Amino acid sequence: MTLHNDVPPGSEALIVKHMALVGHIVRETMSRVPSHVDRDDLSSAGLTALVQSAHAYEPSRGVPFNRYAATRIRGAIVDELRSIDWASRSVRRRARELDATRARLATLLGRPASAAEIAQAVGLSLDEVAANDEDVARAQVLSLHASEDDGIEQTLVSSTPDPQAALEHRERLTYLTEAVAELPERLRLVVEQYFLAERPMAEIAATLGVSESRISQLRAEALVLLRDALNHELDPDLVSAPARPNGCASKRREAYFAAVAARHAAGVRRYGAPDTEVNASA
Repeated sequence: MTLHNDVPPGSEALIVKHMALVGHIVRETMSRVPSHVDRDDLSSAGLTALVQSAHAYEPSRGVPFNRYAATRIRGAIVDELRSIDWASRSVRRRARELDATRARLATLLGRPASAAEIAQAVGLSLDEVAANDEDVARAQVLSLHASEDDGIEQTLVSSTPDPQAALEHRERLTYLTEAVAELPERLRLVVEQYFLAERPMAEIAATLGVSESRISQLRAEALVLLRDALNHELDPDLVSAPARPNGCASKRREAYFAAVAARHAAGVRRYGAPDTEVNASA
């Protein structure tokens, strides 16, 4: 791979050495986005960010290049995804509110909430909830970069999510709801109040009688537990290794993983497969 003459000394070697990093981040991203997203577009954005990272990198700052570049690559890919998103910000914001309500009600009810329950909780009509879901789905119907040579049958996709992707999304949402429910009480309260009720940290801190920095610590601790609980059930290779495998913290963590798994098994026995009404297209 030969680059232009204006590339700073040493940058070309950095770019060539870390091209695989772009591929890794693109693969990671493709597993979480709709099927119409073009891998080549994300790769192009990522490679551009890699080149820009090599140009701007300053070793004297003491930050490893792979970490510095990964941050910029992920940012460029997110910007690319935003640029091809047909849904307006208001539609996406309403969709996030509805998803948060679905998760909160599922935790409170112990089952997926019905459309009527969701509408009542957010103060909307059933038609308004359905219209928002349709707007989000419609935004995923066509790829902005479909080839002019493609026939209409290749350009149009189903208005419903890909079955496998929908199933995986429902399963992940189910595990997340169960993982939140099994968090230690204080961590669960912080997650529910900060992410679902969207209360400011200052209010949560006042409720619990602690400092805002302590709330931030509890939030970070809860997010690590939730991430590892989901990975423990769905992607075991991604579970982070504890610093002290035989320590008390590690044992508490394993007990938490077991509680999440037990809750999931009980839910499957009681309700069967996850409810197909869970919105997998948002």
